[in-house]
Amino acid sequence: MKSLEKCAFIAFFALVLVVAPGCLTDLGKSIYRDFFGAPREIPPEFVATYFDGPKVKPGIAVSISVTATGTKGHSSQQYFVDAEGYISMELLGAVKVDGLGLIELQQMLTEKFKEYYLDPHVTATFVTGGGAISPWGSVTVMGEVGRQGPVDMPATQELRLTQALLAAGGASPSANKRNIWVTRADRDGKQTRTKVDLVEIGEDGRADKDMLLKAGDVVWVPLSWY
Repeated sequence: MKSLEKCAFIAFFALVLVVAPGCLTDLGKSIYRDFFGAPREIPPEFVATYFDGPKVKPGIAVSISVTATGTKGHSSQQYFVDAEGYISMELLGAVKVDGLGLIELQQMLTEKFKEYYLDPHVTATFVTGGGAISPWGSVTVMGEVGRQGPVDMPATQELRLTQALLAAGGASPSANKRNIWVTRADRDGKQTRTKVDLVEIGEDGRADKDMLLKAGDVVWVPLSWY
């Protein structure tokens, strides 16, 4: 009897939420989101961002080497981009690098070093670890996981949903593993959501359903209400 009452209550509760979502309080909307696995309107914390490729920006580390005709030039050195988007280099002093791609950075530094070297050649690469943020972006994992927050993308740009969840400490026992949502933004900022069934991936062996994530994606693992 109790089981029937519980089912009736859930059915009634679901009906109310579907019929009159506009009348819900903030608490009701929160419950609605968790119960059905995804928000009807994407709140700010769920908004994904478009990743336009790796760029030099504050917190990034780059390794730069300079060679030139008739001299050894500079040996390879590592530079951290400061909060204002600058690196401090020998001879050049403070150089604004924020927002540049690696090729753009190399071209700019080559022009600057022509004042000091004959036919300079600059090579720049990203450096990871040591407190530097990932130049390849990150995805944000939220909800019922061990550690909410960003998960760095690898240099290969190959990060599956299950890998991101594992990096975030895994889904909690109370997570709704059948209704995991991935929000993605296109270049124009349009938000799209995709539902992924983690049980289908794991128990049914459907590796093809393990979504390939992109930098800027937001993964939402809702609470299970049953």
